[in-house]
Amino acid sequence: MGEIVLVRHGQANSEATSEEDYDRLSDLGFQQAGWLGEWLTRFETPFDAILSGTLRRHRETAQAMGVDAKADARLNEMDYFNLGRALADRHGIPMPDSDGFAEHAPKVMRAWHAAEIMGNESFADFEGRIVDVLTEAAAPGRRVLCVTSGGVIGIALRHVLGLDTDRLAYAMLPIHNASIHRFHIRPEAMVMSQYNATPHLDAYPNARTHY
Repeated sequence: MGEIVLVRHGQANSEATSEEDYDRLSDLGFQQAGWLGEWLTRFETPFDAILSGTLRRHRETAQAMGVDAKADARLNEMDYFNLGRALADRHGIPMPDSDGFAEHAPKVMRAWHAAEIMGNESFADFEGRIVDVLTEAAAPGRRVLCVTSGGVIGIALRHVLGLDTDRLAYAMLPIHNASIHRFHIRPEAMVMSQYNATPHLDAYPNARTHY
């Protein structure tokens, strides 16, 4: 049986108002990634391949984890700031503060999926590239680690569990920084086996963050 392990990047710049400003780890983000790397070294068997998105926060997470990852842009995140601005322009719905994303994210996903708004790519292109990299990584007996983002993990859950856009948004929102998500590769299907795990933060409960 094969396995794909998806890891979300450590905490980024949560005070940012643009994708460019967001795309760097905070001091806590580096710590989260370091603790994750130590935990994987202690408790996991070696991976056959390690991939990482090409965004700065992905590369910094992989480096802090102490892993040598092959860059793959298909693991890059959606451009949520641009999508949020597009939603505001089209429907007059402003970007929320940190407490408003539970209501905002489903509206973004619905409008993006319906092609009412668009960021740097369409929803179909975003989903397609993620399914492509998952399909390539899925092989019996092979273990692949991917350092990526919450939206990519959400699409993986949508692919495996058949989530609609609202449920996709609700699955994305609770995803912790530096969390672990596992998918078993079986002959009949890819099966989710773990969601949003942070055992490496058990000793540091105040270090669990969503953004």
